[in-house]
Amino acid sequence: MTTLAPTLYTRSFPRTSSWLRDLSLVALGAALVALLAQVRIPLPFTPVPLTGQTFGVLLVAAALGSKRGAASMALYIALGAFGLPIFAGGAAGLSYMTGATLGYLIGFVLAAYVVGWLAERGLERSVRTSLLPFLVGTLIIYVCGVAWLTVLLGSLTKALAAGLVPFLIGDAIKLVAAALALPAAWKFVK
Repeated sequence: MTTLAPTLYTRSFPRTSSWLRDLSLVALGAALVALLAQVRIPLPFTPVPLTGQTFGVLLVAAALGSKRGAASMALYIALGAFGLPIFAGGAAGLSYMTGATLGYLIGFVLAAYVVGWLAERGLERSVRTSLLPFLVGTLIIYVCGVAWLTVLLGSLTKALAAGLVPFLIGDAIKLVAAALALPAAWKFVK
């Protein structure tokens, strides 16, 4: 099975070479996550802001598939590391990356691969099954983010309080939104 973005791209630009298609999709995915990262709500009780990034990661991964999705997140991180102001709130650079958000950024790449892999098996095409890939992706992001926060804060309890609990409701909303958006997009495509 294929995922949504390559299907649409191939229908729209049938004569484009596959390497150009893949490069374009990876870049567009990174741009979407960068755009959604600017939707940022700082929370006074945690060093990690509430952003639209995770929603972008889930959508990009399901739309692009495992390899393109992971490559897109790696490109996003690399561009931010090299100084483009694309992280949450326009932040950039290695100093930002090694702060509280490093674990989440690593989680983006891993989650994109897994969500994309599940999407390549058609799980994002039906409302009945689409929640699974997005739930798994969100859990991967949390595990990586909280693990890094545990190292920084020196306590799992503090890491859970700062990097998980404040985000559960918002991420549940993003997860459901993604689980509704992808099946709806596939119905539109068909």
